[in-house]
Amino acid sequence: MARIEYTDWTVPVAQVGSRAGQTMQVDRDFPAPGGIGDSIVGVKEGEPIHVNGQFDSIIDGLIFTGTFTAPVTAVCARCDRDLSGDWSEQVTAFFPYEDADAGKTKNEDVEIIAGEEESGDTYPLIDNGAFANIEPLLRDTFVSALPLNPLCKPDCKGLCPQCGLDLNESPEHVHEVADLRFADLEALKEQLEREQGE
Repeated sequence: MARIEYTDWTVPVAQVGSRAGQTMQVDRDFPAPGGIGDSIVGVKEGEPIHVNGQFDSIIDGLIFTGTFTAPVTAVCARCDRDLSGDWSEQVTAFFPYEDADAGKTKNEDVEIIAGEEESGDTYPLIDNGAFANIEPLLRDTFVSALPLNPLCKPDCKGLCPQCGLDLNESPEHVHEVADLRFADLEALKEQLEREQGE
């Protein structure tokens, strides 16, 4: 039997899983696992993610429902404005017992647990159902919830490509840019205008 490793994300749930109908509250901080986001938007590894919810025991395993709140570091993808702050996500996840599917046939009807089919999130319990490891649940929740290109507002105008000025604060800002493809024609035009003036 493989040796079970207990981590900062291992939650003891043996008491609540002893029989169906039990409930256990969870209201504490867990360190953010690595791999959530990048330099544009993400949660730094080790930052506290607050978990507030409960495990409810059913026949096949445990259902966790609650809210995860993490300190997200983010910048607007267009204007580079700091958007860092707390980000909360509602979570519903199913933690089946290790042998929950044992002995079921393909044609056997299986009762659908409310919320289980919609979420599609299942995370196995470990050590014969005595512990839940919420690390993958924390990571999956924020990796799928955080935007790839966060914006300070949907119509953010971004930065001026020539000088970097925030166009949200100066919407009338423009640069006179000469098209180098027509530089020779502009020079010819100026020469003809001079000759006509003489």
